[in-house]
Amino acid sequence: MVDESSFRMEKDSLGHASVPKDAYYGIHTVRARDNFAVSGRPAHRRLMQAMVLVKKAAAKVNGEQGTIPESVAEAIERSCDDILKGMLDDHFIVDAYQGGAGTSTNMNVNEMIANRAIERLGGTKGDYRLVHPIDHVNLYQSTNDVYPTALRIAVIPLLRLLSDELSSLQESLQEKERQFADVLRLGRTQLMDALPILAGQSFGAYAKAVARDRWRLYKAEERLREINLGGTAVGTGMNAPLKYAYAVTEELREMTGLGLCRSDFPMDATQNMDVFVETSGLLKAAAVNLLKISGDFRLLGSGPQGGIGEYMLPAVQVGSSIMPGKVNPVIAEMAGSTSMRVIANDTAVTLAAASGQLELNAFTPLIAEALLESLELLSRAVPLFKERCVVGLTLDTARCGENLDRSGVMAAAAAAYLGYDTAAELASEATATGLPLEQVVRQRGLMTEEQIEAALHPLEVTKPGIPGSGRMV
Repeated sequence: MVDESSFRMEKDSLGHASVPKDAYYGIHTVRARDNFAVSGRPAHRRLMQAMVLVKKAAAKVNGEQGTIPESVAEAIERSCDDILKGMLDDHFIVDAYQGGAGTSTNMNVNEMIANRAIERLGGTKGDYRLVHPIDHVNLYQSTNDVYPTALRIAVIPLLRLLSDELSSLQESLQEKERQFADVLRLGRTQLMDALPILAGQSFGAYAKAVARDRWRLYKAEERLREINLGGTAVGTGMNAPLKYAYAVTEELREMTGLGLCRSDFPMDATQNMDVFVETSGLLKAAAVNLLKISGDFRLLGSGPQGGIGEYMLPAVQVGSSIMPGKVNPVIAEMAGSTSMRVIANDTAVTLAAASGQLELNAFTPLIAEALLESLELLSRAVPLFKERCVVGLTLDTARCGENLDRSGVMAAAAAAYLGYDTAAELASEATATGLPLEQVVRQRGLMTEEQIEAALHPLEVTKPGIPGSGRMV
């Protein structure tokens, strides 16, 4: 049996609903809680806190401009500070997956701030005569300008963090490029023996890919700084004075330090979500590179006896509950699975953005959830991959040399002197007999010793030009 004394009754245009007496949220949040009981987790905390920052900036401006009493504005600001400190986190209860373009999340924030402000002014939660969630906290705002603005504020710091983490990963890969600059290993294409390469060269290629990811993400911030706050419902700015719109943008820029600016066409930022698709796509590109690199590490470290066994990845934990001594490449696997999730999230962002209709996108909450998750996943996975896999990675140089010697890949160098068909025959013979290619060439007397020494040395194949041409008189 429900104890009615532990609830308060609130009213909206649909009727009445019971709200727990100690709840800082109100009737709109209660209805949304029941309507969207989907994932069991609330909207992303970074998004909620960004929305609280928007409310704080709006309250300060409205108080200064005299559109709400100064005492109410100050109570709202202080209540926002309490929420930003995490004091009321348990009262963010609207599910991350919701209809309504984020209105329920906006109202969850409005009600929490209002009830905390009421409490600060000595009133009782739910007595909205003192501080009203819409008339005071949401004054001159709409979900449709608050939500996209807050999402940008939530995304930009994570984008900067990830860019820094990718820069650090790039440096670690470049260090491996230097460390393994003189180690020859067998290059492979389509998983088959190809040409000799320097192990450092492959790490240099990885570093270049990561550098592109870092730079692309850094540049994406420029378009995220444009906000539509003050545009209200459809971007026309109805019910929001221009002096408020410019002042609240300036205030929010100072509060966040993010270089925000008011869009010169707020309707664009209200209805079009392509900037988030762009950002998500760049995260996908970074995830693709991370998946490729981590996959290469796993493949080249496979075995170690029954596989390729050229890379030795750091052992970070026991690998099996039934096979003693087995150690698995779990950090590379973690990086791979994280990348797969980011790639999947990009599909969600793409579909959600494309499904917007006319003057608003109803699926912005899905965009926010997927994008923020991808940013956090990569921001955590990249440094773990760097610290627990890349930094401690070593090479089995003997195995590298053995695999290279057993291959017939030097036939490509011989082709420049003997022709493709003859070189192909030599490669087949070397593979069949297990002899080094230069020994087969020597036995057949097809090249002079000087030519063999100059052209069939693996280091020669790692450079531009005809192998050995610079070494022969």
